[in-house]
Amino acid sequence: MRDRARALLIDLDGVLRRWDPAPMIAVEVRYGLKPASLLETSMSWDIYRPAMAGEISDAEWMSLVAGRLPLDAAEAAAAVAEWQAYRGEVDPEALAFVRGVRAAGRKVGLATNGTDRLRGDLDALGLTGEVDVILNSWDLKTHKPAPEFFEQACQGIGELPKHVLFVDDDDRAIRGARAAGLAGYRWSGPQHVPYLRKALDLPD
Repeated sequence: MRDRARALLIDLDGVLRRWDPAPMIAVEVRYGLKPASLLETSMSWDIYRPAMAGEISDAEWMSLVAGRLPLDAAEAAAAVAEWQAYRGEVDPEALAFVRGVRAAGRKVGLATNGTDRLRGDLDALGLTGEVDVILNSWDLKTHKPAPEFFEQACQGIGELPKHVLFVDDDDRAIRGARAAGLAGYRWSGPQHVPYLRKALDLPD
């Protein structure tokens, strides 16, 4: 039987933050871009990885995205700026779970692949004070699912990997966490909360 988790590491995008596709689709329609082209371009590994690993800034990353769009430079920059203006929304049920974990005396760390824009986003979303520690790949200079990310994240939250529960919506991140010795659980919605509370040995 595994050791009981004493701390929680939780992902941001797809867990604590959710995205309404409508504002992003509206930008693509306005500029005559193919559906999902902005997201797909931004996730191109050769520019996404250095942005998450702290090698380039968020602004530099977005400039590279704009440079790959089939628009003239001014239109491309405007499209990216409009696309980036929407910063998502907090999932209230995921936030309630985090608050419950902290109220029970367990530490909570935000463990995310992010850029130097993350702190501003967290402030705008009202999430900065909702966790005990922010573990951002841009600051750590390594990103999920690398073992070094999880090693540093556990150090940041002050627990051994075997005492940390990691929650993410990405299978690769979950596999990376488990390989690093953490308990990993894939989030697909708040229906998981009762199980996760048991994994943290919290009362019903």
